[in-house]
Amino acid sequence: QVQLVESGGGSVQTGGSLTLSCVHSGTNGRPYFMAWFRQAPGKEREAVAALPLGRWQRYYSDSVKERFTMSQHGANNTLFLQMNNLKPEDSAMYYCASVFGDQRQWYRADVYKYWGQGTQVTVSS
Repeated sequence: QVQLVESGGGSVQTGGSLTLSCVHSGTNGRPYFMAWFRQAPGKEREAVAALPLGRWQRYYSDSVKERFTMSQHGANNTLFLQMNNLKPEDSAMYYCASVFGDQRQWYRADVYKYWGQGTQVTVSS
């Protein structure tokens, strides 16, 4: 059974950095497409970044491009989201998500089958 467990959230001041982790288990070596989403209170879930496991492509939303970096530790299927120069508008619950196979519309939450429980990021001004 596929499971996703996020960690690494916390509270930082504007301009600070955080690194989120997501352990992805139960894949049995099959190709998965992975993503980070976030959701602030009263707002829709928003795609942040995505990548196909084991491949070089990376996708980022315009709001985080140049500040966030998504990476993977291939042997352990562990994902990271390095977040630099954080802003108050980055405050949200951050979720790791995955789906078997490739995805063209990586930014759509409804294409992902598996979700983690989320980790809270709070950025104060």
